[in-house]
Amino acid sequence: MLLRKTVLVVSLATAALLASAGTAIAAPVVPAATTAAAVANPVIVVGGLSGVAVAYEPIAARLRADGYRTFIYQLPGLGLGDIPASARAFAGYVEQVRASTGAASVDVVAHSEGGLVSRYYLKRLGGTATIGRYVSLGTPQYGTYVANIVAFLGLGSCAGIVACQQMTIGSAFLADLNSGDDTPGSGRYTTIRTLQDELVRPTGNAVVNDGATNVLIQAYCPLRVVGHLGLVLDGTAYTIVRGALVDGPVRPNCLAV
Repeated sequence: MLLRKTVLVVSLATAALLASAGTAIAAPVVPAATTAAAVANPVIVVGGLSGVAVAYEPIAARLRADGYRTFIYQLPGLGLGDIPASARAFAGYVEQVRASTGAASVDVVAHSEGGLVSRYYLKRLGGTATIGRYVSLGTPQYGTYVANIVAFLGLGSCAGIVACQQMTIGSAFLADLNSGDDTPGSGRYTTIRTLQDELVRPTGNAVVNDGATNVLIQAYCPLRVVGHLGLVLDGTAYTIVRGALVDGPVRPNCLAV
C-alpha cells in the first residue's frame, strides 16, 4: 500500500510541475481587518509539495473566522524545486505581507514541505527577526523514508524532483538545516503530527528539538484518525494550531469538526 501511495505522489508531483510552469506568485491581498486581527500578527499559511493555494482555503477560513489576517503562500513551482530557493522567494513574500499590513512580525502555519521552507528562512535567511510563531503540520523535519523509497522503486533519485531528494533521510540539505539549534530566535515553535501520516515516515521525524512544543494528536485523542493532507482539514488539529498562535497550553479538542 505504501509503495502504491508513493508512486501516486510522485506521479501527481510530476504532473503538477508541468502544469505549474510559468506560474507567478501573486502579491498578497490584505483581508478586511477585524478588532482581533488588529492586535494579532498576520498569519501566512504555507503550502506543501504540489499543494495548490485553494487546498489551504479550509484552514485559512478557520483562521479568518477567528479574526486573523490570513494569507496563503503557494510554493514556487508547487515546491518541486530547490527548497532554499523556495525559502528565498518566501522571504520576499513575508516582506510583502509586512508592508501591506504594517505588521512588524508574522506567524507561520506551514504544511509538509512548507515547514522546511519556513524553517530554512528562519535559520538561514534571517527570518527570526520577522516570524513570531512557527507552526508545522506534518513536516518531515528530519526526512522521510517515503522519499528514499522512490529510488528503491527504480524511479531514480526521486524521479528527478529536487525537493524530494532534499527530503530524503540523510540528505545534505537536512544535515545542514538540522545542524546546531533547531529553534533559533525567540519565537515559539510548535510541530503537529499524526500517527496516520502516510507520507512522513517515521512520524517521529516530524518533530524538532531545542525547546519546541511537539504535539502528537493521538497522544491526546487516541481514536482520532488524521492523514497527511487531513492535517489542514481536521478540527482537532486546528484547535492545536489556534492554541499555538496565542501561546496557550496544548489542549486539543478531540471532538472538534
